[in-house]
Amino acid sequence: MTGLVETYRGVVYPWHCDHMGHMNVMWYVGKFDEATWNLFAEMGITADYLKKNERGMAAVQQNITYKRELLVGTTVAVRSAFLEVREKVARFVHEMRNAQTGEISAICVLTGVSMDSKTRKSVPFTGDIIERAKQLVRAYEIPK
Repeated sequence: MTGLVETYRGVVYPWHCDHMGHMNVMWYVGKFDEATWNLFAEMGITADYLKKNERGMAAVQQNITYKRELLVGTTVAVRSAFLEVREKVARFVHEMRNAQTGEISAICVLTGVSMDSKTRKSVPFTGDIIERAKQLVRAYEIPK
């Protein structure tokens, strides 16, 4: 799909693999998490922003579809986009591919909520953050 932004690039190391010989699910989640923070930075949600504004983000839903195994030495690339941005909620997608073959390895759809880091209650995104995120909204259908 065109229009997705590259948010992560890395490699599968031997310690990422389980007794089945492929990258374990915990590492998919970790790489998707790194991609999330890069995508958030594109909308203006950086560590500095969070600290200065006493804000945080809470993941409230995560769905992963596994398509192909990733083995030791494989270079992976994650491309991402927002699917929807509302007052307090951002829903987004990450598509992890084998960087050499281009094959989709996994797709992750997440929902995150903006929150006040002191009260732990949801709060609206600022207008500039919503506007930047909306520029990264794409239609996306999970490939079969």
